[in-house]
Formats: sequence, C-alpha cells, structure tokens
Amino acid sequence: MAINTRGRKLAAGAVMGAAMALAAHGAQAQNLNMAVGAPVTSLDPHYHQLSPNNAAAGMIFDRLINTDGDARMQPGLAESWRAIEPNVWEFRLRRGVTFHNGNPFTAEDVAFTFQRVPNVPNSPSSFAAFVRPITNVEIVDSHTLRITTQNPSPLLPQDMTNIFILDRETHENATTEQFNSGQAAIGTGPFRVVSHTMGDRIEFARNDSYFGTRPAWATVNYRMITNGGARTAALLSGDVDFIDQVPTPDLARVRADRRLAVSEKVGLRLIFLGLDHLREDASPFITDNNGQPIARNPLRDLRVRQALSIAIDRPAIANRVMEGSATPSAQFLPPGVFSHIPNYAPPAPDAARARALLAEAGFPEGFRITLHGPNNRYPNDGRIVQAVGQMWTRIGVRTTVEAQPWTTFVGRAGRQEFSAFLIGWGSNPEGSHPVRNILATANRDRGWGASNRGRYSNPEVDRRLEAALVEIDDARREAILQEAQRIALDDVGIIPLHIQTNIWAMRNTLQHEARADELTRAQDVRPR
Repeated sequence: MAINTRGRKLAAGAVMGAAMALAAHGAQAQNLNMAVGAPVTSLDPHYHQLSPNNAAAGMIFDRLINTDGDARMQPGLAESWRAIEPNVWEFRLRRGVTFHNGNPFTAEDVAFTFQRVPNVPNSPSSFAAFVRPITNVEIVDSHTLRITTQNPSPLLPQDMTNIFILDRETHENATTEQFNSGQAAIGTGPFRVVSHTMGDRIEFARNDSYFGTRPAWATVNYRMITNGGARTAALLSGDVDFIDQVPTPDLARVRADRRLAVSEKVGLRLIFLGLDHLREDASPFITDNNGQPIARNPLRDLRVRQALSIAIDRPAIANRVMEGSATPSAQFLPPGVFSHIPNYAPPAPDAARARALLAEAGFPEGFRITLHGPNNRYPNDGRIVQAVGQMWTRIGVRTTVEAQPWTTFVGRAGRQEFSAFLIGWGSNPEGSHPVRNILATANRDRGWGASNRGRYSNPEVDRRLEAALVEIDDARREAILQEAQRIALDDVGIIPLHIQTNIWAMRNTLQHEARADELTRAQDVRPR
C-alpha cells in the first residue's frame, strides 16, 4: 500500500524500560489476581490470531475501533469514521493520546501499523486479511486519515476492530521476540507490561495516562492456569480473585458458593472439526483396518465427510460433555448475528446412514483414523475428542484420539500435519470473518485462509466472498455471505459441533462485563 504523508510534527519522548517495578500504593493499592485457561503465546499483537493473545493485547494496546460486550463497534483511537466515497474512508483520530513511553499517538502510527501487519515473520495465523484491501493511506494531518481501498470496502470499519495500533518510532524494527520479552510491549492501552513469563503469567501496572475509562486496578497478576480443576481450586482457596473458562463439572459448586459470583454470555466461538482437504493421496493419520496406508485420501470424498458428520450426536455432547454450557450448531454464528443462516440446523445423528455413505464411497469396512485435539484450550476439549472418537468408531471408522497441550497442537495444526482435528474459531459478528479466515482458499497475497488449517478450497465460496466484500447494501451482502457459508457447510468443508457459552467466576465483591468475544481482560472487572 502507498503512504501519502502531508507532514507530521514528531514529538520526542524518552523510551521507558519495559521492566518497570511494581510500585507500592499503600492503602490505595488495588491488585487483581486473574487466572485464564489458555496460554498467551505472544505479546506481538500482529503475530497470531488467537483469542488469548487478543485478550492480552487488548490490555496493552488499542484499536481504531473497539467493541463492547455485545461485539458492537465503539470509538477507540478513532473518534469517528465515515465513507466519503465508495472506496474511501476518513478516520478522525483522538487527540492527546500517548503511548506508554510518552510518544504521542498520530496518524503516522496508524499508517505504519497497516504496513507492518502483513509482514510479520513466521506468523502462523496472520492478520493480513484485514488490511489487504487497503491501497493507499493519506495522512491529511496529524489526526486525520483517508484510507483508499481497491474496491468498495463496507467492512473496513469492522476490520479495524482486529488491528492493534503500534508506535512507528518504537516499533519500526521491533521483533516478535522483543514484544515477548516485554521490551517492545508498549501501547496506548489501559495497562503497561511489567514482566512476562511465557506460558505462566503477565504482570501489569495501570496506565494512569490512559485516555479511556480508568481501570479499577493499580496492578494485575494475569496467570495462565490451563488445568481446569486447578483453576477452580485457585479461586475457591482465594489464591486468585477471578477465572475464565469455568470447568463444567465445577459449575454447580461455583454457583452454589455464596462467596462467588458467575458472569456468562452466549459467545461467538464455534467448536468444530477440521479435515485434511490438502492431500489427494495418503493422509498421514489414516490407514486401512490392517494399519496400511490408503492410497487415496478418504476425506476428499464428500460421502465420507457426510458420514463423519452425521455419526456425531451433537446434543449428547452439548448436554453430557458440556453439561448444558453449549448450543449444538451447524454453522459459525448464533441466531441474531449478521449472516447467521436461518433454518440451517445440525444434522440428526444417523449411524445407519453414515455406514451406508461409507460403503458408497468404497469403504464398507471403514478405515482407521487419528483424531487430534488440544487438551487445555477449550472447555472439555479432551473429553469432546474422546466422545467424537467413540461415535466415529461405532460407524466403522476406528478412531484413535490424541489430545495434547495447546501450544504443541496449534503449531502442528498450522503446519497441516493432521488428518482430522478439533479446534475453535471466535468470530467477529458477521459472516465474512470466518469465511475469510477458515473457509476461503489460503492465499497469502489476499490474506485469505490464514487459519484454514485443513486447506479447504472451493472456488464457489471464494467467488461469493469476493462479491460480498465489495457489496455496499447490507441485505445483499448478508445474503451472499449466507450462501457462501451454506455452500462450504453443505460440502462439509468443516464439521461444526457447538457454540460455546462463555462463563467466568469471581469473588462476589467483584462484577464483570461478560463479552460475546470471550476475551478476558482486567479492565472489564470492577469492584461490585
């Protein structure tokens, strides 16, 4: 993209060390101890599209446009935005904002950020799709931007809710490793990073210069406790004040404890199964019943994919495994959200029909497969893959289950190592988000398919996505996105299972704004 600069008055600011000491605030000191169920894998806000990373980034950095608990757009670093032409958006930026190191926030920082996003080395799930439509950024003045896109881009404001803004002066040559060390973890957000121990905890201190609502907490200890039972035990013992991803076996006990309070909201995360669409020949974890490789990948046959889908009893998983804290689904988005497909329900489980479909596909005796998944990322993820494995085995697809820690699993999934795997996707509240990232043909230049780990590809889906992204009329765009999703889902590009209910628990002296996007952030917790 081109950057057209009309000038900027650069203000010098002393760069503060990232390893600032936690200050004692005496009687006024307010500390929040939080425990989250998924590890933060990077503090680089443009490295990896993962909700735990986005949650931490949302405490350190800001976006042009923020979202509230219902995922509705709210002013952030941009006070206002408007389309002045079909393919030109003007953003007026908030004045008087400074980064944690004292540098002033200006339009040049936004332009720099847009250039950095698609060029982060080794990004396993890039944010590039959100800036690829941009062809020119005109800096009108220090706090006004005009963004030109190649075609009309009605979703540009929504896309801006995914991009955290960096300081050009500080971050021009910053590496992901420098973010992770804390050295470059400098934003405009409500908290500063004091220290970061990868996979264990982040210590924060309040940014008293924050332009928005002042956080209630002077310091925050943000711990990563991936074992659900240990997380609940930490809350019950008073070791922590607040947890997310309350384990479903502990829900009744937590609700009954008068010392505690619960916060919950139906979310935007679909738990689904990804399949190997990449390989035409042998898939790495599929064999015949004698353990010998199968020359052709069974998952490339629609009938096999349909059989695997209708073998699954989704209500049983939602009710028994998830203990009612999930809604069976055949699509990414819940009812009431833009581009939800009306009357598109999950298929009823039908083992007999599944076996018939396998026979039609040339596998009357089934085959063997390994189903991979994480065991510490989503509520009951290890139990879900076990349940699916049993259901597949009943139709003759003898399934071995291999669940592993999230950090190991997600790297392997990103390298397309698996034949079948369980994973989740938390969407923006409109259908282009999952279509661009999960269902579109992987294309680095376009930024499409960044999280398409099964490498599903369907030209009909891509054509409709392309049309939707330039459609100004909301009703027509919604219809196009519904059709794009329907084509991919009818083709069993993925196998949806259920949409999660997001559940948090805390001391009853606290209150929390539950979020549909499930992000767990200290600024959303306040004294009751």
